[in-house]
This record gives sequence, C-alpha cells and structure tokens, in this order.
Amino acid sequence: MAAFARNQWYVAAYGREVGRELFARTVLGEPIVFYRTESGDVVALADRCVHRRYPLSESRLDGDKVVCGYHGFTYDSAGSCVFVPGQARIPRTARVPSYPVVEQDSFVWVWIGERELADESAIPRAPWLADPGYTTVSGMEPLAARYELLVDNLLDLSHETYLHGGYIGTPEVANTPITTEVDEDRGIIYVSRHMADAECPSFYAKSTGIEGRITRWQDIEYHPPCLYLLHSRIAPVGVLPNEDGTDPDGFHVEVVYAITPETEHSTHDFWAVARDFALEDQGVSDFLAENNRTVVLQDVKALDILERVIAEEPEGYQELSVNIDTGGLAARRILKKLAAGESAAVVPS
Repeated sequence: MAAFARNQWYVAAYGREVGRELFARTVLGEPIVFYRTESGDVVALADRCVHRRYPLSESRLDGDKVVCGYHGFTYDSAGSCVFVPGQARIPRTARVPSYPVVEQDSFVWVWIGERELADESAIPRAPWLADPGYTTVSGMEPLAARYELLVDNLLDLSHETYLHGGYIGTPEVANTPITTEVDEDRGIIYVSRHMADAECPSFYAKSTGIEGRITRWQDIEYHPPCLYLLHSRIAPVGVLPNEDGTDPDGFHVEVVYAITPETEHSTHDFWAVARDFALEDQGVSDFLAENNRTVVLQDVKALDILERVIAEEPEGYQELSVNIDTGGLAARRILKKLAAGESAAVVPS
C-alpha cells in the first residue's frame, strides 16, 4: 500500500459538485459519499453501509439522513445509525465514519486522518478562485497514475516546451534556468523561472491581445501534499512592475492545481485558471477553459503512459535527475517525510 500522508487536508470536490444528490468520490483509497444538508453544510461519510457494505452513494436522502438503498439502515449527518428495519434496538456499533470537511476558495477539503488533528487553519489558500477581482475557469480530470508523477510534472515546467508546444510551451521555458527555495519550517517549495524576452504562446497572445515578444514570469508555490499554485505574469518585453509593487501593465494568471490521490495508482487532477483581465469576456473564458483542458489532457496522456512504464520496469531502475528537477526532488523528500512521520508516530516505543 502506498505511504500516503493521511493527516493532511485534501481537495475532494469543487463546491459546485456537491448538492442535494448523493455524490461519491474516493480519496486516499477511502470511498466517501458527500451531500449538503438542507441548511447547506457539506457532509462526508464513509460510502459503505455498516450492514452489508452497500454504497450509500447508491441510496437516497430523507431530509438530512441517508437511507441505505439495500436494507434501509438510516444514518444521520454524523454517521450514526438512527433506524434499523424490523427492530427498535440499534446496535452500538451501527455507525459509519464521518470526515471533517471545510469549504474554502471554491474547494471542498476533507480530512481522512485522525479527527483530533484536523486543524482548519492549516488549509492552504487559493483566494483568487473566490475573488470577484478575478474570473476563473476550472475542471477536474481523472489521472490513471500515482499522484507523485503529477507533482513531478508540475514542479518542472520545462516540459511545456515539448509536451505543450502550440499552447503554453515556447523554447524559452526549457532554456531558462530556474531558482528553487525550500521553506523547511512551513514545508513549502518555491520554483521560479523569469523570462525577460520570450515568445508569446497562443494561450496568452489570444487571451491578452499582446502582440510580439513578452516578459514572462512563472513563480511556483507548492504546499505539499495537495495544493500547487503557479503565479504567472505576462507583459510586453521591458514592462516590469513599479518599484512600489503595483503592476497595472502586467497580466496576471493564477493557475491552481489540487493534487488528490484517489488510490495508489490514480489521482484526481483538479485545475483552475484565474485571471485579472477581460473579466466579463466570455470568449476569453471559453478559450482559456478549452485550451487549459487540452493542456491538462496532454499531461494526463503522458503520465498515464509513464505509470504503465514504471509498473512494468525491473526493480532497482535508476533514473537521472538534473538541475530542473530540484523542486520535484524536494517535493519527494517532503512527501516521504510527511508519510514517514505519521508511520513513526504509531510505532510503539
């Protein structure tokens, strides 16, 4: 079994996905059913009836209670069984696990680990996704590959030149050196690539209207295990922010990924693109949504292939890492440390 860091917050859904219909999603190998109460709160319960394991997501709601579609066992929003057909006594063990959930920045976050360790203040922010000063397009694609491969992919954007040419990739992305910093105390990885004179890819040329070459900044901020932020700045060549930090002549795109393991070898790839320009232009929104989904699907295809290659390769295969891999290697180390720390905590002394 993969060594997941379970005592962490993970994105399970967009808020728009969860309503008054029972909604199933697996997170870290745990099948979960989500729904909203009549007052609008999100509930997350284990998606298995305690009686004969029938999925509660294949059942129905009665007010805020879930009625199992197989034998009628009924559960409240805390997971306690409140009705057993044919008998008045409800067994003490008749309950299903419930999971802490928080709705924030358009995402529904869930905590799979030890309930008493769930700290809402530890959830990283992506405020642009709920900011009226930005317009956002978003989606989710299933990935038939382990989540670490997507982390690697997003922390090394040099692949844009080769995998995403014609969309977001240009020669300068691969040829420009990166800087990498790791905040060990907060467990955040920063990878930056600043291109002073770069070709403008169609993704930005058609959305911003910039003609000619550009100054292009890519500043990554990865909060293991789940949240990835790419602060992207685009402007005509030579146009830089003002000394006071204001940047009225730059175009800003906040690219957000939530990387949530479904199982050992599958991942929920949530993506969002928020922009601070052309806010009311539906044509720009449609263009960015279609093009970013195309880019995501190119990653999905490549990583699905890579997963199959890794699964079939002999034990002990050694891969080569170079300078562009420093962010990804730091992420591997931190993810391993998070998972190992939890394992060590339960080993008897």
